[in-house]
Amino acid sequence: MMKKFSIRGVRAGWCGALFLSLLLLAVRVESVELVVHAGDNAHGEAPVSWELGKLYADSKDFSLWQVEGGKEKPVAVQLDPDARRVHWIVSGMKAGASRVYRLFPSSEKKASAGLGKGVECVNDGKNLLFSIGAKKIIRYNHAVVKSPGKPDPAYDRGGYIHPVWTPSGKTLTNDFPAKHKHHHGIWFPWTNTVFEGRNVDFWNSGKKQGRIEVVKLDGFGGGPVFGWFSVRHRFLDLTAPGGAKPVLEETWKVKVYAIGDHFLFDLDSTQKCSGKSPLKLNKYRYGGLGFRGSHEWEGPNAFYLTSEGKTRKDGHHTAARWCEIYGKLEGAAAGISILCHPKNFRAPQNMRIHPGEPFFNYAPCQNGDFSIEPGKDYVSRYRFYVHDGEPDAKVSDRLWGDYASDLRIEVRKG
Repeated sequence: MMKKFSIRGVRAGWCGALFLSLLLLAVRVESVELVVHAGDNAHGEAPVSWELGKLYADSKDFSLWQVEGGKEKPVAVQLDPDARRVHWIVSGMKAGASRVYRLFPSSEKKASAGLGKGVECVNDGKNLLFSIGAKKIIRYNHAVVKSPGKPDPAYDRGGYIHPVWTPSGKTLTNDFPAKHKHHHGIWFPWTNTVFEGRNVDFWNSGKKQGRIEVVKLDGFGGGPVFGWFSVRHRFLDLTAPGGAKPVLEETWKVKVYAIGDHFLFDLDSTQKCSGKSPLKLNKYRYGGLGFRGSHEWEGPNAFYLTSEGKTRKDGHHTAARWCEIYGKLEGAAAGISILCHPKNFRAPQNMRIHPGEPFFNYAPCQNGDFSIEPGKDYVSRYRFYVHDGEPDAKVSDRLWGDYASDLRIEVRKG
C-alpha cells in the first residue's frame, strides 16, 4: 500500500532544518583580527598577550594565524592557566612596523602541525624541570633540599630555582656555596625585618629567626608558547612565643618561554600578610630577589653591567632597569640579565652588587624603611634573559623595552 505524501511533513522538516542552521550561525564564534604595533622600537623575539575578557568564554583551545600578503600561516598560541589571556611570541619586527593576526577558537579553524618545539615541564616529585627538546632551562625545587656537608637543618631549603642552564647546557647558578650556605640560585627572602616587635631575618637562615617553606604547588605544565608553574610559599617567624608563626603568604607565578637560542623566563611574586600584623622592612643593603652565580665566577671572575653603564666597581647602591651578571663557564662567556619591571615598588630598584662574590640582589630596602601591610599585596615582577657569549647592552635594553611596555595590540574585527 502506497504511503501518502505529506507536504506538511516536508515543510515542517525544512523549517526545522532552517531554524537549526540559523541557530548555529547565531552562536558561531567569529574570528578576531589582532594587529600588533611595534612602536618606536625593533623587536627580536618578544612574548605578547591579549585579554579575552568574556569572548570565547567556553573555549580552552585556540589557533592563531599570521596574515600577510593575502596568505595565512599558523603561529603557536596558548591560553594562560590563571587568566583569560592568550599568549604568543612575535619575532623580527622593525620599529614602526605592524603585524596582523587572526585568532580562532580551535573548533573553528585548526592550525597545522609543525609549529616548532614548545616547553616541556616534568615533575619528579621533588622538582619541576623545564626544557625545550634536549635543552634544559631551569629547575624549581619544591621539595626541601638538604644542605651538603655537616647536617644543619637551619640551612635546609625548598622554594627556589636552581640550576639555571645556558642554551649550550652550562650551569649558570650555584646552590649552598661554602661561605654562604643560605644562597640558592634564584630566591626571594627579606633580611632586616620587624614583626610584632621582634627582629626576624628570613635571609640568613643560620640565625634561626625566620624560614620560608613551600605550602602547595598549585599547578604546572608545558605548552607551545610557555611552560609554567604556580606555587605558594609561607614566611615563618621562628622567634614567636609559642612556636613558628606565619608572617607572609607568597605566590610565585613563573613562565618559561619557548625561545631556544637564548632563554627567557618571568617570575611574578605576590606577598600578603598572613594575619592582621604588618611586616616592617628596615633600611638595609640587601633583601628581596636574590641571584647566586656559578662557582666558576667566585672571586674576580664575575662581571657586572647595568642599564646605566655601571659595573662591579661603581654599581652597588645604584638603581637600574636591568643588571647583567656574566663571566666564563667551562672556558666560554655566558651571562644573565635580570630585568626589573617599571611597576615594581621603587622602580628602577636599587641593587646589591657584591664586591667579591657572584651575588646580586634587587634591594628596594636600600632606599629606606617600608612595610607590607594587611590587605595590600606587595607585587614584584622580574624577567630573566639567559645567553651564551658576551653581554650586549643593546639586546638587554631591547628586551627590557619589550617587557616594560608590552607591544600595543589593536582589535580591528570581531
